[in-house]
Amino acid sequence: MLNRKELDPEKSPNAKFGHVLRALRDERGWTQDELAERMGCSGTHISAVETGRRPPTPRFAASADRVFGTGDRLQRQSRAVRHTALLEGFPEYVTHEARAAEVRLYEVGVIPGLLQTPEYAETLEADAVRRDAITPEQASERVELVTERQATLARSPAPLIFAVLDESCVLRPMGDPSIMDAQFARLLEFAELPNTVLQIAPFRMGARRPFSLPITVLTMPDRGLMSYAESAHRGHLERESNFVLPILAAYHQLQAEALSQAASVAMIEQLRKGTP
Repeated sequence: MLNRKELDPEKSPNAKFGHVLRALRDERGWTQDELAERMGCSGTHISAVETGRRPPTPRFAASADRVFGTGDRLQRQSRAVRHTALLEGFPEYVTHEARAAEVRLYEVGVIPGLLQTPEYAETLEADAVRRDAITPEQASERVELVTERQATLARSPAPLIFAVLDESCVLRPMGDPSIMDAQFARLLEFAELPNTVLQIAPFRMGARRPFSLPITVLTMPDRGLMSYAESAHRGHLERESNFVLPILAAYHQLQAEALSQAASVAMIEQLRKGTP
């Protein structure tokens, strides 16, 4: 084809979406105008999305999934384009989290997103805005993603979720007492679910704590493993089993050393009552 622009999917989330869209169109032998007719838009619009000049809207991605018969693949891909306030690597991680059969997470300092109440999430991001770390629009984007992630995991069959929280997560106040009371109630509800395990890693674990930073290990439906970890500036998604298996082993050690779910629930109930 003449004047066919080559796409670099690693250039940006926009470019990656466009690369996938073009590949699906090429597989079916459709022109841009033919795809546009099926989707109810213009060939110029298709061209702009494919070349990364225009980001895909949720409506565009949903329409493309319908036309290609790809479930929600392109909708999940479009989230990576929209979430510009997130650390590099996290939008891609979220697409895998939404399909995982098992989620094992360890968090330090704050309640993890999958367990946050909307009020807790809003308070957390409002503080980031106060520090000029993000804009108010980006804060709204992050809070919206918390809701989306939680909704994605409310599926059948439900994924198994193992959550180990450093004691700092529950001791750090966030907002006024009513926000923390609701957040503690949310943790207790989470612990009662049939597909979850909640544990607190107490400070007294000391050197026996295998992780110093948050870590997540995903088990996918095909039993494949991947891990996700963050530094201050970026996230890293690891798919090589040689690297993930030692992390999984360390996570099992963490669970063995942490408080039992019963003891963890008792600690949260005491904090909710305002007793040490």
